[in-house]
Amino acid sequence: MRVCSLLSVKERIVLGQPLAFSVRDASRLLLLARGQVIADEDQLDALLKRGAVVEVDELAAAIQPTRKLDPTQRLARLPAEWERLSHDVRLALGAVPAQMAAAVHSSTDLLLSLIDSSPEMALTQIVRQGDASEGHYGVRHSIHAATACHAAARLLGWSPDEQRRAFQAALTMNVAMLDLQAKLATQVSPLTALQREAINEHPVRSAELLAEAGIDDEEWLAAIRQHHELPDGKGYPRGLKEVEPLAELLRFADVYTARLSSRANRPAMSAMQAGRELHQMAAASPLAAALIKSFGIFPPGSIVRLASGEMGLVVRNGDKAHCPQVATLTDAMGEPRMSPLLRDCAREAYAIAALLPVQSLPMRLTDEKIASLIAAA
Repeated sequence: MRVCSLLSVKERIVLGQPLAFSVRDASRLLLLARGQVIADEDQLDALLKRGAVVEVDELAAAIQPTRKLDPTQRLARLPAEWERLSHDVRLALGAVPAQMAAAVHSSTDLLLSLIDSSPEMALTQIVRQGDASEGHYGVRHSIHAATACHAAARLLGWSPDEQRRAFQAALTMNVAMLDLQAKLATQVSPLTALQREAINEHPVRSAELLAEAGIDDEEWLAAIRQHHELPDGKGYPRGLKEVEPLAELLRFADVYTARLSSRANRPAMSAMQAGRELHQMAAASPLAAALIKSFGIFPPGSIVRLASGEMGLVVRNGDKAHCPQVATLTDAMGEPRMSPLLRDCAREAYAIAALLPVQSLPMRLTDEKIASLIAAA
């Protein structure tokens, strides 16, 4: 990540106006997300004294006022944005208490802006997860669970503040055991006594760390303390039978998104399998139903074969869970198409016949290509 000093771009800052670029400290921790404001000279001076920096590539994009990106070009940049923000989240969740709250809020602002840019790309990030050994599993899972919670909260009609709280609670619910999560994703041996103890303690310890960092939203903290409690009282850490709805949503998102990721001891599930398992777990819960519906049976990013014989990528959910929109990438004979065609799976001729592994396609799909297909749909 190439950076330049905030001082060198001071003339581009208008106090009280949204920033055109993010501001980071000397260790690259996100201090202010793009779109936030520097309120006054005192705040600006404080940032300059901290040695604040700006990312060069982001600055370059911000100072091209005459170049308008069309929707396809903007979406093509999203995969790189998601990758960069994963690094920001890792720094935020590992920050010292004095810096954690501000870093979490800034990372949240950027993540939510990416989701707003393309909810379909956000779901694709979860559906098309890499191997457990790629990146930091604990951080990646936190982002995925947060994205899933936000999607369900939006579908449920929760207020913007409630949606944000759900997102942040899921993002931080495992802050006390992120590195352990990453280790367990590739561990095939049974849990050690110390690992089991850390797992049992992490809901309370995570809430304590956030409170120490200055997070005083009791609904947020209570959801984290309760997100592993179960209706039969067999959960942990307190064996509660009644928990807050947000805690229940966190638990469902935690389980669902984990199933979509491969682990050392099991392969990843499809969204259909994960949804079926979640439905069996909580058939009567409107929260679980909203989470399943927000993804659909064949969520964006899924590879499918249609009744017509064509293969393609799901680019958008349809009115019905089993009838999404698909960009066909091959013809009925399996030959690659030069120009993808959009098919509505609600039509019988294009009904989904099978869910396929990505290796079934005769071409490689990059994240940028997926973004362009979603943008064109």
